[in-house]
Amino acid sequence: MLSVQIEQRVNLTFLLKLGKTFTEAYTMLKEVYGNECLSRIQDFEWFKWFKEGREMTEDDPRPGQPSMSKTDENIEKTVSKML
Repeated sequence: MLSVQIEQRVNLTFLLKLGKTFTEAYTMLKEVYGNECLSRIQDFEWFKWFKEGREMTEDDPRPGQPSMSKTDENIEKTVSKML
């Protein structure tokens, strides 16, 4: 199942292809998703990127170390320190 964010981005691409303006598209998304709707600024950015030709609905990878690294080695180290 798609996350709500990805689902809204897919719907933005659909509405853009239907020729809807951003205001029309955002109004429709607010009607459907209510409080779960992305912010107007976020939706505007994604709408602009799709209009410029972006096709991916997922976030771009970000540089840097992941905030959490769950590996067997790290789990073993943690468990051994606890014992």
